[in-house]
Amino acid sequence: MNNSTALVTGANKGIGKEIARQLAAAGLTVYVGSRDASRGQRIVDELGDRARLLVLDVTDADSIAKAAAAVGSLDILVNNAGISPDLAPPAEADVEAFRRTYETNLFGVLAVTNAFLPVLRQSAHPRIVNISSGTGSLTHSAGPAFAMTGSGAAYRSSKTALNALTLFYAQSLGEPFKVNALAPGLRRTDLNARAAASDGDPGEAAAGAVHLALLPDDGPSGTFVSWDGTPLPW
Repeated sequence: MNNSTALVTGANKGIGKEIARQLAAAGLTVYVGSRDASRGQRIVDELGDRARLLVLDVTDADSIAKAAAAVGSLDILVNNAGISPDLAPPAEADVEAFRRTYETNLFGVLAVTNAFLPVLRQSAHPRIVNISSGTGSLTHSAGPAFAMTGSGAAYRSSKTALNALTLFYAQSLGEPFKVNALAPGLRRTDLNARAAASDGDPGEAAAGAVHLALLPDDGPSGTFVSWDGTPLPW
C-alpha cells in the first residue's frame, strides 16, 4: 500500500490528525482535509512530505466539488469529520442543532463519499472508513452500557444513522470495496469535553482506523467494530 493515497476529513486535530499521521508514517500520500486552510497547513508542515493540504468543508457542496476535482487518484477515504454540539435529550433538543449535527455527521459523509467514488472506483483496493461511535449502537443504548437518559440525542442518533449508511454502502458497492465503521472510544479530543486526562490517547483509536484503511483484499466489509477490533452490535 506504499503507493496508495488517502484522504482524511477533519484531519487538522484530534483523531483525524493522528489517522493522517499514522497513514503518512506507513508510507502513504495523505490528503489532510480541513475547513480552515491555515490550520490544515500547520498539520501538513508537521507531518512532512507525505502530507498534502485539501481544503474541504464537508457541509459545503462547492467545497466538496472543488476538493474532488483536485484529487486525481484515491485509494482510501476516512470520513472522520464530526461534531457534537450538545448533550440534550430529544425533549430538550434544538431542531437546528439536530440539523447541524446531521449535516456534518451523516449528510457530509454521504456527499463526500459520493463525490470521491469516481476516483475510488479506479483503485484496485478501495477502502472507506467511517468514524462512528459506540454510543450509536442501539443495542448498547438499550442496555446497561449507558444510563438510559436519552442524552446526546443528536450526536448519538447521527452515528446510528451513519452505521446504517456504512452497511448500505458496503452492500451496494461490493468488491473490491471494503467499507467499515469504527467506534474510537472516549478520547482526549475537542469533541469530548467530558473526557478525563485518564481517558484514551487519540493515537490508539487512530490505529484502529488505520487497520481498517489498510485491510487486505480478504478483509471484512460492512462491519462495526471498536478501536481494538472487537465487533460491536448495531
